Amino acid sequence: MKHAVIIALGSNCRQSAHIRWASERLSFVLDDCRLSRVLWTADIKGSGKWYMNRLAAGYTELPVDNLQQLLKQTEAETGRIKEIVTIDLDLLQYDGQRYHEKDWERNYVSAIINDIILK
Repeated sequence: MKHAVIIALGSNCRQSAHIRWASERLSFVLDDCRLSRVLWTADIKGSGKWYMNRLAAGYTELPVDNLQQLLKQTEAETGRIKEIVTIDLDLLQYDGQRYHEKDWERNYVSAIINDIILK
C-alpha cells in the first residue's frame, strides 16, 4: 500500500549543496516525488544564520517508523550536529496525519505547500 507523505527539508550550512543532495535522495525514496521551490528563512532562534527550506511530497510503501528512521539516517550521513544543520528532514504528514505541528505554523510551509500538493 502506498502512503502519501510530505517532508520538510532545511539546511543552514552549504545550503544549496545539501538541499540539492537531499532532494535527489528523496526522489529515489518517494514515488511521484514533487519538490517545492526553495525559500530562505532566518533562524527562529535569532542566531543570524539563514536556512534554505523546501518541501517534498510523494508516495512510499514504507511504514511511518521506517520512513522516519530513514530520514534520520540520511541526516546523519551529512555529519549533522545540533548547531550546524547540514540537512534537516522532518516528516510533516503521513496519510493525512500531521507531525511536527509547530513546523506547520512556519511561514515558509504555508508559502510553498501549494507547490507540492498531490493530485
